[in-house]
Amino acid sequence: MHIEFAKKQDALYISEMSRDLIEAGLGWRWHRGRVMRAIQDPDTVVIKATITSRLAGFAIMRFGREEAHLDLIAVKPPYRRLGVGLALLSWLEESALTAGISIVRLEIRETNQNALKFYEQRGYRQIRRIKGYYCGQETAIAMARDLWCGVSINTIRND
Repeated sequence: MHIEFAKKQDALYISEMSRDLIEAGLGWRWHRGRVMRAIQDPDTVVIKATITSRLAGFAIMRFGREEAHLDLIAVKPPYRRLGVGLALLSWLEESALTAGISIVRLEIRETNQNALKFYEQRGYRQIRRIKGYYCGQETAIAMARDLWCGVSINTIRND
């Protein structure tokens, strides 16, 4: 598996993955142009994971002064349970720590129990439920993690 920054030519593939895997049934908000703007935004990181040169997954995270917000993360079905999602999330969390940011926030569909378990296993905690968050149709679970909690001194190094 290889993780790298997404390029402009990846925007269409990433937007289609978002449409099909994340936004299904809600309308398509992360279209090619929006993904392209995220790729070009200096405060946003768009990364992709490839396996044998095939796009397996992607993630988009915005970095603020004190917090980061995970906007999207998706893994294509054939590549699930292979550690792709974990690798993408870990890459972004390490980037946040490098930037001096310890709080990461996100929202997931209340019905997405697999994602809820994934994030809880990673140390994310439910903060609140937001009714109608997804196009007025579906409730979101807002989650957050303080990356400094549970991090040992040996984990953060300036080599």
